[in-house]
Amino acid sequence: MDLNAVRLLVRVAETRSFTRAAGDLGLTQSGLSRAISRLEAELGVRLLQRNTRSVSLTPDGQMLYERSAPLLAELAETEKLLLDRRSTPSGLLKISTPSLFGRKVVMPVIGELTLRYPELRIEAVMTDRLVDIVDEGFDALLRTGEIHDQRLIARALTPLRWVTVASPAYLARLGTPQTVEELHDHSCLTVRNLRSGRMVDWQFMLDGKVRDVSVEGRLIFDIGDALVDGAVGGFGIAQVMDFAVRDDLAAGRLVPILEDFAGRSRAISLVYPPSRQYSPKLIAFAEALAQAHW
Repeated sequence: MDLNAVRLLVRVAETRSFTRAAGDLGLTQSGLSRAISRLEAELGVRLLQRNTRSVSLTPDGQMLYERSAPLLAELAETEKLLLDRRSTPSGLLKISTPSLFGRKVVMPVIGELTLRYPELRIEAVMTDRLVDIVDEGFDALLRTGEIHDQRLIARALTPLRWVTVASPAYLARLGTPQTVEELHDHSCLTVRNLRSGRMVDWQFMLDGKVRDVSVEGRLIFDIGDALVDGAVGGFGIAQVMDFAVRDDLAAGRLVPILEDFAGRSRAISLVYPPSRQYSPKLIAFAEALAQAHW
C-alpha cells in the first residue's frame, strides 16, 4: 500500500474538501484526485464518495482512515523526534545538582559543553536543597538515593563513594584512630541534614555489613563542602565523597584513615521528565556526564 497516498486520503478526510486538502499539501486538485484513484485501484475498493459540491468517506474509506490516521500521526512524531536528536544543542538548559558534586564534577562538564556548543546556555543551581523539578522549571536534576517518583526518568550514574580523612597535622597532634570505636575520642566534622534536622551518620563496613555510626564533634556544618576545608585546616576528621578530596590526598594535605572499614556508597542519578528525554541539549549533557570520572 502506498503510504503517501494514504496520507493524502487522511488529509482529504480531515478537510472534507479536495480544494483545501490540495492547498494544504501543495498539490493540484487533479494530482490529488489521481493519487487517491490509484490507491482505490490498488486496494480494489472505493474510498471516497465524490460529487461537485462535497466529498465523503465510504465505509471502506472510513475504516482505512480510522486505522491509518493514528499510525501516520505517530510516524510524524517519531520523525520529528529523530530530527530533534540531530539538532545542535541550543537555548537554556536549567539543571540542579548537589553543591559539592556540582563544583567538583559538574562544573567541568558544563563548562566544556558551553565551549563546544556556542548557542547553548546553562543555568546550574548548586544546592543541597531538595528542589521541585516542575514548579521551579528545571530540565533535569542530579539526585542521590533511590528515585521513587514514577513520573520521572532516572538515569543511573557511577555511584558515589566515601573516604574517611584527616590532615597530617591533626593526626600528629591527636593520633590516628585504628578502629571505628576510637572515633569517639576524636573531633569529627559533621553535617546537619537539611530535611530531617539530624546529624548525618557516618557509615563503615562492620561484621560484613555497612552500618551507621553516630559521631560527634565541635564543628557542625549545613553543607558537605565545608567538611573538606575543615579537614584540610586540621580541625578534625571528616568522611567525604572521594572525588572531593582526590587532589588533597594526592598532594598530601589529607591522608585516608580506617580504610579497612570503608563501605559507604550512594546511588546518584540524572532525573528528568519524559517530555525532556529527546531534547538535544539534555542528551548532550547526559552523554558528557556519563563520560565524566569521579
